[in-house]
Amino acid sequence: MVVCGDDGLARRLAVELREVYRRRVVLMVPAEEAGEPTAGRSTAEPHIVSSAAIPPVQVETAPSPTTAALLRAGVDGASSLALLYEDDETNLRAALTARRLNPGLRLVVRMYNRKLGHHLEELLDQAALVAASGGDRTVLDASTTVLSDADTAAPALVATAVADTHRIVQADGLLLRAAERPVPRRGEIPDPGLCTLALLSSTTSDPVGSEGSDASGARGPELLPDDRAVQGSAGRGTVVLEAVRRAGPALPQRRLARRGAPLGEVFSARLRWSLAGIVAAVLALTATTAALTDADPVHAAYLTLLDLFSINDPALEDSSTRQVLQLLSGLVGLALLPLLVAGGLEALGTFRATGALRRPPQGLSGHIVLLGLGKIGARVLTRLRELDIPVVCVEQDPDARGIPLARDLGVPVVLGDVTEDGVLDAARVHRAEALLALTSSDTTNLEATLAARSIKNDLRVALRLYDDDFAAAVYRTLRSAHPNAVTRSRSVTHLAAPAFAGAMMGRQVLGAISVERKVLLFAALLVAGHPELEGRTVAEAFRPGAWRVLALDTAGPESRSPDLANTGHDGDHQSLLWDLHPGHVLHPADRVVVAATRRGLAELLGDSPDGRSAATGPP
Repeated sequence: MVVCGDDGLARRLAVELREVYRRRVVLMVPAEEAGEPTAGRSTAEPHIVSSAAIPPVQVETAPSPTTAALLRAGVDGASSLALLYEDDETNLRAALTARRLNPGLRLVVRMYNRKLGHHLEELLDQAALVAASGGDRTVLDASTTVLSDADTAAPALVATAVADTHRIVQADGLLLRAAERPVPRRGEIPDPGLCTLALLSSTTSDPVGSEGSDASGARGPELLPDDRAVQGSAGRGTVVLEAVRRAGPALPQRRLARRGAPLGEVFSARLRWSLAGIVAAVLALTATTAALTDADPVHAAYLTLLDLFSINDPALEDSSTRQVLQLLSGLVGLALLPLLVAGGLEALGTFRATGALRRPPQGLSGHIVLLGLGKIGARVLTRLRELDIPVVCVEQDPDARGIPLARDLGVPVVLGDVTEDGVLDAARVHRAEALLALTSSDTTNLEATLAARSIKNDLRVALRLYDDDFAAAVYRTLRSAHPNAVTRSRSVTHLAAPAFAGAMMGRQVLGAISVERKVLLFAALLVAGHPELEGRTVAEAFRPGAWRVLALDTAGPESRSPDLANTGHDGDHQSLLWDLHPGHVLHPADRVVVAATRRGLAELLGDSPDGRSAATGPP
C-alpha cells in the first residue's frame, strides 16, 4: 500500500496500516518530512500479531506526486493508494494520474470540498469500469473513496464539548445516534437502548475517568462489551446506540430563512411609534376637513395629503377654517420629513449589519466558545448549529475559511488574537458551558485553555493538539491542576487515521466514533467469505471487544445502494434494519453493518480467503 501526503496524517496512517492491519507500506512525503515513522505511544488496542516480521515502512521523498514519483513508489503494482495532501487540487491530479497508471488501484483521497469529491468518486469509478470492459478483471476490485479528515474528526470534537449528558455523537455519513449515558444513580435502571457500544472509564469516584492518562493500571474504555460485562459495570458510564435517524434540517434552508429581516429589526420601536403618530394626525385632519367643509371624505383626504407634502396652492380665497387646516397639515408635513430621513438611515444601517459579523449578546450564557474557524473549526461549527447549540466564535484572521459560514448562520464572532487580554471576555467565556480550542497552533490552543481556566476554573475544555503524545501530556497536567473540571485533548490525525486505514482495506466507509481515546469503526460487509459471520446467528456472530453486527441491508443484491452512507437520506426509503433479532441467521448474500474495534476489523478483513475485504464485492 502506498501513502502520499505532506502532514502528520500520512505518517499516522502509514503506522496504522503496518501496526494494526499488518500491511507492507510505502510512504511518500516531501524531503523535510522524511524519517522513519514510529508507532510511538499506542492508545489503541493491542496489536494482532507482533510487527517484527512486517517490513518497516519504506519512505520515499518527492516534493509532489508526479508520475515519476508515483512510479518510484510502486503505484503501478500497489493494491491501494492514499492521497493525503492538504491541497485538494494536488490530490485530484494525483488521483487521475494513479488511475491511469493502475486501473485496478483502490484509491482513498482526502478532499475538503465534498461536492468536488463526490464528482471525483464517480469519475474515477467510471474509469475503472471502462478499463474492466476491456477484459482486465483485476480492476473489478478498484474503488474510489473520498474522505475528509475534518468531517471525520468533527463529530468527536463536537461530542466532547456538548454539555448535555445525553449528547449526540455523529459518525461521518452514518445515520445513527450514539448517546453517552452518565454513571447511573443508586436504584436507577438505565435504558440499554438498542445495544451498548462501550463502557466508559468514568466511575463514581472519578467522574471524568482516566482518559488520556498512561498511568500504570489506568482503566480505559471497554468497547463492544457483552451482556455479562454490562450487567457488572456498576459505577461506569456507557455509550449506547439509541436511535437511527438523520440529523436536523439542512443548513442551506436554515441560512435562507435568516436572510429575511423582520420589520422590528429594520425600524426601531421609537421610529414606528412616531410614524403611527403622523398617520393618526393625518386621519384626524382628514376627518376634520370632511366635517367642517363641503368636501367628501375622499376629497378631504386628497386635500390633506396635498397640504401635507406642501404641493397644494395656498388657500388665500378660502374660508378661515380651510386656511387653519392647511397650516396644521403643513406642520405635520414638517414633522414627517425628519421621520423619513431617520427611517432611511435606520434601514440602511440594518441592511449593512446583516452583511457584517454579529457581536455576542450581552446576556448570552450556556454557550460554547469555538476558537478557530479554519478547516476543522468550520466543520465543527456546522455540526454545532445542526444540533441548535449556541456558539460564539473567536478568530484572528478575518478571511478565515469559516467566517462566511458564521456570517450566513448568524453566529456571533469575535475578531482578535485569543491570547490577547479581553478577547475571551468579549466571547463571554465566564458564562460559557464549554471551550473548543481548534486553531492550527498547539501553543495557541494551550495558552487559550489556560487563560479560559483562569477566568472560569470549572469550564469544560476540549483542545485540538497536533501530536498525540503531547495531547496526552497536556491532559495529565490539566487534569492534575483542575481535578473537578472536564478536560479533553484531541489529535485530529488520531481521530481520522482509522477511517482512512479502513477505506484502504477496501471496506465501504461509514464512519467512526471516538470513545475517549479509542475509536469504534463502522463498516458494511458482505457476509460471504467471512466464516465468523456466515451461517451464524446474530448472537453467535458477536465477539465481545472485537465486532458486533448492528444492522442488515434488507434490499436485494440487485437493488442495493452502492453507498450505504446515503441510504435513506431522501426520507422515502430506508433499507437498513437495525433492531435485529439475536436468532436471525446471516446468509452469504446478506450485507450487514458492523461495529468493530480496529483490531476486530483488521481480523475480519484479514481472514477473507482471497486476502481481500468482502466489502469490495458487488454491492
